[in-house]
This record gives sequence, structure tokens and C-alpha cells, in this order.
Amino acid sequence: MVDAKGRNMKCLTFFLMLPESVKSKSSKSSKKGNASGSSKLPPVCYEIITLRSKKKKKMAADIFPTKKSASTTTTTTTVQQYQQENLNNNNTIQNCNWQGLYSTIRERNSVMYNNELMADVHFVVGQPGRPQRLPGHRYVLAVGSSVFHAMFYGELAENNDEIIIPDVEPAAFLAMLKYIYCDEIDLSADTVLATLYAAKKYIVPHLARACVNFLETSLSAKNACVLLSQSCLFEEPELTQRCWEVIDAQAELALRSEGFCDIDTQTLESILQRETLNAKEIVVFEAALNWAEAECQRRDLTSSTDNRRKVLGKAMHLIRIPTMALDDFANGAAQSGVLTLNETNDIFLWYTAAKKPEMQFVSMPRKGLTPQRCHRFQSCAYRSNQWRYRGRCDSIQFAVDKRVFIAGFGLYGSSCGSAEYSAKIELKRQGVLLGQNLSKYFSDGSSNTFAVCFEYPVQIEADTFYTASVVLDGNELSYFGQEGMTEVQCGKVTFQFQCSSDSTNGTGVQGGQIPELIFYA
Repeated sequence: MVDAKGRNMKCLTFFLMLPESVKSKSSKSSKKGNASGSSKLPPVCYEIITLRSKKKKKMAADIFPTKKSASTTTTTTTVQQYQQENLNNNNTIQNCNWQGLYSTIRERNSVMYNNELMADVHFVVGQPGRPQRLPGHRYVLAVGSSVFHAMFYGELAENNDEIIIPDVEPAAFLAMLKYIYCDEIDLSADTVLATLYAAKKYIVPHLARACVNFLETSLSAKNACVLLSQSCLFEEPELTQRCWEVIDAQAELALRSEGFCDIDTQTLESILQRETLNAKEIVVFEAALNWAEAECQRRDLTSSTDNRRKVLGKAMHLIRIPTMALDDFANGAAQSGVLTLNETNDIFLWYTAAKKPEMQFVSMPRKGLTPQRCHRFQSCAYRSNQWRYRGRCDSIQFAVDKRVFIAGFGLYGSSCGSAEYSAKIELKRQGVLLGQNLSKYFSDGSSNTFAVCFEYPVQIEADTFYTASVVLDGNELSYFGQEGMTEVQCGKVTFQFQCSSDSTNGTGVQGGQIPELIFYA
């Protein structure tokens, strides 16, 4: 067969055998002539698939995987790979029977994701100057979102073939389309907030819930303040509560993070007035000044002391300056320039005078958080030759069933009178060091435990084992725990313990050192 351009063609043709009654009607009809187009019968020969011999088209079977016999060797490409190709936009399917390659509607809808084939609407997504034009299919979108349903089929339906969406990022819009078309959730740290915004705007609740879960999982002191601001904007109370838990427990890390300078004024005020903030007030003061400097840049103001005080506004009086240590105030806040002369004098009088002046600053210290202690031994003892320290490591592994923050360990002290110990404590997860500290503690000869803390509380995630270790240096023998428990319930948190291979001084589940884990929950 030769086409219009003289190229050789190969045809695969199927013939339809008609019953005799139909044949007779067909012959009669041909005699009467073709008075109406409706009376014309279809031809008995159909050309199903046409293949060009010179240039072979790429068939859908070459793109998507199909079941082949063991003797057939073919290169298969997954549906996900085709979806990745569709990210380039304007892709079309060249096999006219591609629908037969997939057994489920989900797979067939996935092929249409970001595909120009049968697209009956287009979205211009992104800010002016760098938008991206994305194809869509009204029916699929309406099934996945009540907003799209109202937009295309409601009483106020739009008939526009092109819809401009300047307030959504293209990557986030594509992530939402992928969920609607493919029933797949594809999130990353860079796009999750923008995807949450898109899911909220177009009322795709399950995708929004997945975004919140992703944010909760990746929540840390570095991003807690920013996520707090966003969670309030998106009205996600559970995420807001998780943010507060991190900010309260790791307040100094959160206040010193870069993200703190990016929050809005309302979020700043809510943090500064927080009663359970577990931080020194001088750290709160310095964080507020850093935020003010960033705010001056956002407002195109010079970063002078007057402008910093101006942008802080009433938030300045939420800093509890009179509760600072005197040295912190004298060497820090008093010389910062943001306080007026009268304020500085009044605060100095507050420290020294019997009659305290009235001030706009809150003078009551923050309550902070009350640490909890998980005690894993039912009793303790001492012997004439135990527990001895010669630079060896005492270690134990533990896991929890909800997120907590380990502030430090409770350790046993001398069983032979008062003594001083040097302690190097470490906390690891799968060999990765998360926190460590080297300090000294003095024991009074009793069987009490003595707290040794990290510089900052360490965030511990649920259902993962962590390794707590200590290397003690001291001349005297100490108490040791016995009758250890593999599981301990502390308030709403359940701890599980197991032996650690790092332990070289005898500590294990049943006995030894590290009797307590000090934590916030």
C-alpha cells in the first residue's frame, strides 16, 4: 500500500463476516440509492492499525509494561516513568489502543496526568513573568475536588479554556494533580508548604492531611517557628501543638534558628509571651533583636536602634528583661541601645532597690517546662568491688512510643562518701551522634541520682532505638542499679530498653549505670 506521499505502508486488516440477512438488506439498500446518510451501512472491512515500514512509531506498548511470555525479551517502562515524561508537558499517546494496556481506571487516569491528550482546559500557574501552562481534564478534576466541580459544572461554572492561577507554585500544583489523577502523594521538603496551600485552596483534604503528616515528621527546632506561623495560617491545630512542643522544649535552638527571623509579627508576639518557653531571657532578647533587624530589611529601613525598636512595637515589652541575670542585663540589654534611658534606670533599680519601680516589662520569670524522669531500676546496691570506673563505657538502648526531648541522664554517685566524677555523656541514633556533653558532678555519698544534662535537649522520635552512653572517671566505687525493667511507663510515654553493644563496663537492662533518663514530653 502506498500513502499520499508515495511511502510504502504495511496494513493489518480485519474482515467482518456479515449474516445473509444483513447482506440482502445491504444489496437492496444499494439498489435504492443513498437518499440519507443514516441508511448507509458501515463497510465490512476495517483498517485497525497502520505501521510505516520506513519510520516505526513508538507504540504505547513500548512505553508501558505488559505481560510477556518467558521467551519474549522486551524493554519495559513503568507508568511512573511515563508520568515523569509528562512533567515536560504536551506529551501525547501514539497507540490508539493504549486503554487496553491497563486493567484499572486508576492506571488509565494516570496516563492522562499532565497530558495534552483530550485536555479540555489549561492552567497558567505561577507568578507573572515565569508561569507554567499545564493541561487538565475537567471531569477528572471535578471528581477529585469540589472546587473544580463548582468551577466546571456548578451554577457559576466557567467556560474559559484557560485559567490563570498566580498564587500557586507550579510544582505544588503538579503535586496536587498527581494526587487527583494517579492517587499518588509526592512530597518534598521544598514544596510541601506550597502543596498544602494548594490542597487547602482546592479542598483536597486527604492530600492536605498527608502534607501535615509530612511536616510533623520533619519538624525540628530549625523549622518549628516557621511551621508554627504556617500552621496558624492554614488552621491546623494539631500541627500547631506539635510546633509548640518543639519550641518549648528546645527554645534556645528554635530562637537562634534562621527561620525565627522569617516569622510574622503575630507569631513573634505569641512566642515572646509564651509562659512555658524553656530558655534564658537573654536568649529571648537577642532573638527579638535579630528578628527586628530582618524586619527592617523587609520594610526597606536602615537597621538602626530606633528602627529596630519601632518594628518591635509592643512585642518589646513581652521580653521579661527584669528576670535576666544581672550580668546578662548589664553586658547585653542595657548596652543594646533599644531601651530608653528611663527603662534602663528603672530596671537597674529593680535589681538593687528595696522599693521596686513600676514598669511595663513583665517581672515574673517564665515557668518553663518541668522535666520528667524515667527510672528503669527497681532497686540499687553497692559492693566492695563494684561499680568501678576506669574509662570504660556504660551504655543502654531505649525507644519511646511518642516524640520526647532528652535533657540528660540521672547517674549514680559514690557509695563511699562524697566524691566528684567527670562524666562524658552521649546520645546516638544508629551510630550518628545527636548530642554530647562533658561535665562534672558532685555526689554526697547517698543512693540518689545526680543529673548530668546536654547543652540543649535532644529530640527523640517514636519507635526508633537510641543509644545512651556515659564514660565516668572517678576514684570511688559507686552505687549501681538492679532488677531492671525492659518497659517503663512514664506518664503518657512508654520507654523500652535493650542492651547495647557499646557497653563495655557491665551496664545492661538488668543492672548497671544510667538509671534515669531526664526528658520533656
